[in-house]
Amino acid sequence: MGRPKVLGLLAAAAVALATFGASAQAPLAPGQELRPLYAMGSDLVEGKQLADSVCAKCHGASGVSEKEGSPSLAGQRPSYLYLELRAFQAGARSDKDMTEKVKFLSDEALVKVAAYYASLDPAPPPPTPAPKFDDPLALGKAAAAPCGKCHGENGVSQKAGVPNLIGQRQTYLSDTMKAYVAGDRPIDERNAKMKTALSALSDKDIDRVALYYATLSDNLTRAGTPIDDQSKASKDSVSRCIKCHGEDGISTSKASPSIAGQDWTYLVSALHAYKDKSRDDDVMSPRAGKLDDADMSSLAAYYASLTPKPSDTLKPLTPDEWADKCDRCHGADGNSVRPTVPSLAGQRMDYLDKALRAYRAGQRTSLEMAAMSSILSDDDIKGIAAHYAWRKARPAVFVLVPVPLK
Repeated sequence: MGRPKVLGLLAAAAVALATFGASAQAPLAPGQELRPLYAMGSDLVEGKQLADSVCAKCHGASGVSEKEGSPSLAGQRPSYLYLELRAFQAGARSDKDMTEKVKFLSDEALVKVAAYYASLDPAPPPPTPAPKFDDPLALGKAAAAPCGKCHGENGVSQKAGVPNLIGQRQTYLSDTMKAYVAGDRPIDERNAKMKTALSALSDKDIDRVALYYATLSDNLTRAGTPIDDQSKASKDSVSRCIKCHGEDGISTSKASPSIAGQDWTYLVSALHAYKDKSRDDDVMSPRAGKLDDADMSSLAAYYASLTPKPSDTLKPLTPDEWADKCDRCHGADGNSVRPTVPSLAGQRMDYLDKALRAYRAGQRTSLEMAAMSSILSDDDIKGIAAHYAWRKARPAVFVLVPVPLK
């Protein structure tokens, strides 16, 4: 191969790991450290032969995958590749096909395959333009435009009997709208249009509408409708509501709405519906059944007079904002400089999407990735995957320097 070529490959494939621990899923003994190895030209040749016979079908010639859901391996960090191959062997990563392919390989073979792929030029970014980021808030606002006719601008009701939407969690709003579509919420002359309007939306559209209203935080005010009862509910009578609807009507439960500042007429009608079981609920119906008309009116007046607060639903981050967090471990623009952490730049978008969903679902285990992915929406995952798939991948060179003499 020639000495200059060998030296270049050595620089790219050297595994210098003394100061780095293994990934969370690597089958290493507690406290075990990784040690440096050096791949010679003959090792890379043998690694190529093995990769061509065992790996190329899924991961592509020269490690650039053309198969949906299979990652490109070219230019990936060698230590990461080695540890993941060991994880497949040990069953720490559940993929029957991968386990079958590598279970009989020796440790030496795993090293050579990892070194070979690490020595290759990384896959270039796709030649097509990156997909446009679908801003869920902007799309939610657009889809919510018809809602404003009844629920008021920015979700502040100006019609008696129509509920405020501001101050609610996304999960509650989304579940409620989907219940209308499914027929789980009663339909009468007051809300007959709800099911028709919502049935035109996909589940994703509904989630985005709910996100839009849940993240509104400016000019939070009570409904702009009259309170037709000036009596005040007693503290004792309100205490029965606090467990689900929170102090001052601000819910602490994902399943229960905040009712501070809600339209008085809507609250009264909802309590009547729970009492007569036209809205049947295991929690609300028994409680409402004990109330008379005066109780309902004064309770509604109390909560309608309160000021709503922003929900704890967080505004979604853009792909660039998410990448700022991911880059802390995976390197600038997804080019990892940590031997046991994979590079993301130039990786297949469909594979990145698949991997993030697997972490979110707990199908792939890593404390760090589980914490990060647990709060990702489908839109977040799509945006992050596209962000890194169109980043230029760069090979890593691990430089070994002499330890200072004492």
